[in-house]
Formats: sequence, C-alpha cells, structure tokens
Amino acid sequence: MQIMVTTPWQLLMFQKTLKKKMRLNALTHHLGHPDEKSQCVLITCGDNNGAMNYYLRSLGGSWSWGDLEEKSLPEMTELLGDPVQHVSHHSLPFEDDTFDYVVSIDVLEHLEDPSPFMREMKRIASSGAKIIVTVPNGDEKKLATRIKNLVGMTKDKYGHVRDGYTLPGLRSLFLDHEIQPGDSSSFSGFFTEMLELSINFVYVNILSKKGEEPVSKGTIAPSTGKQLQSVNKTYRIYSILYPLFYWISKLDQLIPFTIGYVVVLEGRKGCARA
Repeated sequence: MQIMVTTPWQLLMFQKTLKKKMRLNALTHHLGHPDEKSQCVLITCGDNNGAMNYYLRSLGGSWSWGDLEEKSLPEMTELLGDPVQHVSHHSLPFEDDTFDYVVSIDVLEHLEDPSPFMREMKRIASSGAKIIVTVPNGDEKKLATRIKNLVGMTKDKYGHVRDGYTLPGLRSLFLDHEIQPGDSSSFSGFFTEMLELSINFVYVNILSKKGEEPVSKGTIAPSTGKQLQSVNKTYRIYSILYPLFYWISKLDQLIPFTIGYVVVLEGRKGCARA
C-alpha cells in the first residue's frame, strides 16, 4: 500500500516567496548553525505561518516559539509539532537567562514603545547570548517607501505604527538597552519592494475581501490555510508567474552598495551605554 505524503501548504507557499527567502538567507548568515545544546527562541508578530520557524529549526539548536498574534497559532503548532505561545511584548513567558540565541522578526515596527520588548529580549538572553532583530528600514525618504504611501499602502495597512528603524537607529536602541551591536546586513532592494507592493496591494484591496474567513487589519498575505484556499485560483496564476517575479527581483543587484528595505542587526547581551 502506497502512502502519499503531502507537503504542508506553508512550505509550498514559502517556496513561492521573495522577501521571506531573503530573510531566511539573512538570518542563516547571522545565526550560523547553533549546536544541539544551544537554546534558541523566535518571536514574531503575525505575517507568519510557521514556515520560517520550520527552516530556522533545521539550522540546529533547540527552539522555542512565540507570536504576538493568535490567528495562526493552531496551524503553526500543527506544522512544527511544537507549541507556539501567544506572547505579550512586555512580558515574554520565559525564564531569565535562558536562551543563547534570541531572534525577533519584524516586531519592533508594531510597537509604540519598543523598550519593554527590548528589556524582555535582554532578560531572557543568557550572558553573551546573540540577539538578532529584523525590521523594515525606517528611512522614509527611500523611493519605494514614498511610492507605497502614494498608492495608499501606508504603514497602518501593514499593521505597523512606525515605518521601521534605520540601522543607526536600531544600533542606538540596542545600546540604550545594554546590548552591544555587532554585525548588520540588509536585503530587499527597490525591484523586490515594487513586486511585493503589487502583490500586497492586490491582496489587501481585492482578494482579502472575497474569503469567508475574516481577514484582520494588517494582514497583507494569506496567513491561514482557509485564507489561502479563498484565493486559490489567483494563487495558482501567481505560482505560474513566480519565476518571472524571481528574476525581476534579481534586478536589485543593478543597484549595489545601497541599504535594503529590511535591515538586520545582531548584538550581544551585556554592554551599557557610556
């Protein structure tokens, strides 16, 4: 008897992404390959179906998971086979000095006051732990950001309360909370941002209104199986066109030596501002 193994929808969807693949590559660079004894935690804030968690876990280490939104937790838990906790930015449910790696993906832009979350990340990090943060580039003068605002895809459409942080601003935030800034990187150039803007614009303004399951404010892409199923025909067309989108995104390389629209900063616990 032949047993059919179906690839989870989250992993299939991840393979057709642009920025999420770039984010995984960037995080792999900053994380390396944690040894099996390393304790690691990932904190996200919506826009996460568990695929990123799945691939980060494959790098090594023992992982814990938390998300500031509840909508995707059941399907994330099912995919990972691990509990994904609903967490608060001002009180993470982990013991002091627990983790060797603390990773935050696109959380800070959702917070009016980032200090409680920064303090919590530092608290749960062990001495010398690596803390890695990704956040949209907060430079409002960047061309793609101005185009987004022009077409109505302002930060609130993404569920953000701020555009993000520049690398200097993020470094200052680290120092304010006694985290020594280290290596940094960025990804997603102008062409990738324009492709993502087109996809997000269509989903937010047209496709999200067709499904039976309500789509909460700030949702820019399907984050549950039902939401994906509701746009199944359009998604199949997108999947056919994906190779074209992928090669268009490679045009980012024509604009070298520029900081991308997502920035990544790693730091170490234990440095006070002079």
